[in-house]
Amino acid sequence: MSSPQTWMITGANRGLGRALVHAALDAGHAVVATVRGESALPEHDRLTVLHLDVRDRSAAQATVSHAVDTLGRIDVLVNNAGYGLIGAIEEATEEDARAIIDTNLLGPLWLSQAVIPVMRRQGSGHIVQISSVGTVGTMPMLGLYNSTKWGLEAFSEAMAAEVERFGIRVSLIEPGALDTDWAGGSMRFSSPSDAYEAQRIEMFGTAEVPWPSGGESSVGTAPGDAATAILDRVAASDDRRLRVLIGDDAPMQVRQALDLRQQDYARDPRYAGTGQ
Repeated sequence: MSSPQTWMITGANRGLGRALVHAALDAGHAVVATVRGESALPEHDRLTVLHLDVRDRSAAQATVSHAVDTLGRIDVLVNNAGYGLIGAIEEATEEDARAIIDTNLLGPLWLSQAVIPVMRRQGSGHIVQISSVGTVGTMPMLGLYNSTKWGLEAFSEAMAAEVERFGIRVSLIEPGALDTDWAGGSMRFSSPSDAYEAQRIEMFGTAEVPWPSGGESSVGTAPGDAATAILDRVAASDDRRLRVLIGDDAPMQVRQALDLRQQDYARDPRYAGTGQ
């Protein structure tokens, strides 16, 4: 077990965020958990719950400052807050697009900007970005969600090279399927167009949006197991990987997506020749 640290976890009310809170507390760490609405987290003497809408840059700065004033430092920031959006690109409204970009992409950017000066003064820290295997390839009907995670990976990869000299690590956590409510009550939907009804049926088994509740249960890695894997990653200070796969299905999904991309590039004889 690693030495006690101070963790800050966004989107902590449910799913992976909640599992991370419990795992970090069980490991002996102090946790600042941020929630957007009313907290559903149990009281704990090492748990501080703060309200935060990650879309608000000023609020992100103030929340990080409050956490440092209260607990003295932040060793690990986990940018977990986010959601999925089902809808063809044509179907997405401006509100759909701005809302998911503000939450999934700009939220982690604002929190990262707020915590880097803290960690730089400390001479150490770890920023953990909850990404997705959907950053390697995409799926129809998830294009806007994929785009936010691709953007998250882009700025995080650059940021990792910028802050390494300050003793700050960055990890991109790429889970496969998680057994959470992400595809249920937490999923949002664009207003459907009849033009995409057949594709919705092919992909999801129904054209109804939102899809009916009470269907098949989620299948995937348990949130507690994913949280444990993330804690192990943070504790492994000698593991310098930027991208970390979580879940038994994740490696195959990445391999298939990379193979498709390689096939595209290989159609250019100049690219094919670079491997000789």
